[in-house]
Amino acid sequence: MAGEAPKAGRILRAPENFVDSQLALDITSHGLNDQRRSFLRKSFLAAGAAMASGTALAQAAAGGDPAILKLPEHSTSLGKPVASTPYGLPSRFEGALQRRESPGLTRVNAASVSFTPLQSLFGIITPSGLHFERHHQGWHDIDPSQHRLMVNGLVRQQKIYTMDDLMRLPSVSRMHFIECGANTAMEWGNVAVPSVQYSHGMLSCSEFTGVPLSVLLEDCGYDKKTARFVLAEGADGSGMTRTISIERALDDVIVAWAMNGEMLRPENGYPLRLVVPGVQGVSWVKWLRRIEVGDQPYATKDEAIHYIDAMPDGMYRQYTSVQECKSVITTPSAGQRLLDTGFYNITGLAWSGRGKIKRVDVSTDGGRNWRTARLESPLLPKCLTRFNIDWTWDGAPAVLQARAIDETGYVQPKINELRAVRGTRSIYHNNAIQSWQVAASGEVSNVQVY
Repeated sequence: MAGEAPKAGRILRAPENFVDSQLALDITSHGLNDQRRSFLRKSFLAAGAAMASGTALAQAAAGGDPAILKLPEHSTSLGKPVASTPYGLPSRFEGALQRRESPGLTRVNAASVSFTPLQSLFGIITPSGLHFERHHQGWHDIDPSQHRLMVNGLVRQQKIYTMDDLMRLPSVSRMHFIECGANTAMEWGNVAVPSVQYSHGMLSCSEFTGVPLSVLLEDCGYDKKTARFVLAEGADGSGMTRTISIERALDDVIVAWAMNGEMLRPENGYPLRLVVPGVQGVSWVKWLRRIEVGDQPYATKDEAIHYIDAMPDGMYRQYTSVQECKSVITTPSAGQRLLDTGFYNITGLAWSGRGKIKRVDVSTDGGRNWRTARLESPLLPKCLTRFNIDWTWDGAPAVLQARAIDETGYVQPKINELRAVRGTRSIYHNNAIQSWQVAASGEVSNVQVY
């Protein structure tokens, strides 16, 4: 009504003395000229920015960090054009984030390992450029138009597939971890490595896309009465070959051409590799060229004398391929340092080759007391699971451990429990609880707690 003052609405509260109290009203059409309306708009936008910056602005105004008051060049200039980098790359400030080789690990670097920097990753997916490598005779960048996959053996019709043939078939996409059977191998004897990148870094997790192996076996008419195993063969110079049971082959094995939404990288098997969820990485044959169906294990060089478990009685256990339930704290971990006392988020990864992770417990006193961690979604079978737990460090020495339990009820063992069964001469399949010692200085190091 004429003559009534405009109603006061909800206001965006600004710092004291920032806006004249006469202007702290709803912006309406009541008696505001263009100049006054413009001033109001700028005032409230500034107030909003002040609220967003919060403490940082207050500190800066009181003579604190000047970076919040002085606009940097990138805030006052035009940025780089769209698609100036046709294939995106990490920031130049993230150059230290690399997979790294351990010098002297093998006689030649073409048959060596590069380790994933687990301590610097988030979530569960490993960026393709940081996926660990393990080669037996180097990697190749193969022309996909010339690559072929043969399926032969106990089948009604032997077939040869081109990449185009395979990519026309029904496909699936699933997230799975891949772990080398020798991951954490150097911890069997004594503490040997300075960081989680080298102790557990032969581990990665990706989304893989391809055709289920069962589709190809059905397409070729495998002999359901006599087929017991399949042999996977790679096209690299080492002729990598591995035996896989027919039950597993028909379950969740994928003949994959893509990883993390794009075609496989050459060092990860481009243009075709096998994905065998839950099984040690050597069975995930890269540059896959042949699948043979047979009625017995093939006992090839890569499974008869390699990737076998030395037992305490001097015997060797063959065909132990499933990666048992395991976990590791990635932050804080060896090689890192806590800068001050106070709150920290302990975080890490858990996985099991037999299914989903059910629970992860964390200890900060070397296993005397345990607390249940938060499991972050998604919780998927044969996939990494991220866990987190709150911790307030009081400056006293501490020993951090994680213990995973999978949906079968299997509990990750202590190192002495594993050695009681397996001895100390093993190389492969070490899934023992890992310990990190936090010193009073904040330095974190690798230790073993028995």
